Amino acid sequence: MAVAYPHFIGSDNPAMEAGLPSLSPPMSPPVILTQDELKKIAAYKAVEFVESGMVIALGTGSTAKHAVDRIGELLHQGKLKNIIGIPTSKKTHEQALSLDIPLSDLESHPVVDLAIDGADEVDPHLNLVKGRGGSLLREKMIEGACKKFIVIVDESKLVKHIGGSGLAMPVEIVPFCWKFTAQRLQKLFEDSGCVAKLRRATGCGGADKGDPFVTDNGNYIVDLYFKKDFGDLKAASDAILRLPSVVEHGMFIDMATTVIIAGELGIKIKNK
Repeated sequence: MAVAYPHFIGSDNPAMEAGLPSLSPPMSPPVILTQDELKKIAAYKAVEFVESGMVIALGTGSTAKHAVDRIGELLHQGKLKNIIGIPTSKKTHEQALSLDIPLSDLESHPVVDLAIDGADEVDPHLNLVKGRGGSLLREKMIEGACKKFIVIVDESKLVKHIGGSGLAMPVEIVPFCWKFTAQRLQKLFEDSGCVAKLRRATGCGGADKGDPFVTDNGNYIVDLYFKKDFGDLKAASDAILRLPSVVEHGMFIDMATTVIIAGELGIKIKNK
């Protein structure tokens, strides 16, 4: 996706606009940026919140990758010091090691200063869908321990309601009797036209194409697709988690404190 990118930075908090640099000189023609370039702009903006001495949750996915790269770059330049990263997936762990970012875990650092991660959907109340990359459990564990959770997205991730993109809302489940669990999940939301599908491997990362996708925790993922709004998120969350085979779901309710959105009007910052 490429969009015109006028030189404007917006925020729900007018004070946050003060002092922000323009993206290019005035009167210059609009710049056409790809979706990945928009993700990079949002990620770099989020890293501006990182301070030396912080414990940082390092997110997973194509958008969060840019933030992790930027943190590594600033550490290498000496602009950040004494950062400790807590990765939310094996993939991010490997990326951070390659960048010489010092790493730890929740057992050693049970309180995390800041998380930076992407999202698959963001609703008007800053509720999220995450986990289309398969790391929802570790993401929720670590980001739930953070004092501040900054979400970085391009504007294509904005939805009117959770499930509104028509794309997957993941649920991590134990492999045992997965078909039975998938049927029960679909039944929970039949009034919303829900279809439950086991996620399959794409052939990357060592798994054979078509085999069940296996998370870092050795579990499967059932993706839920909705045709209609399923209503109360907390009620839906409770119903899903009551199924004994469910490990976790991809709704991140009331967790994000800030969302940074890159899109046609530049960068917009929304705060809880």
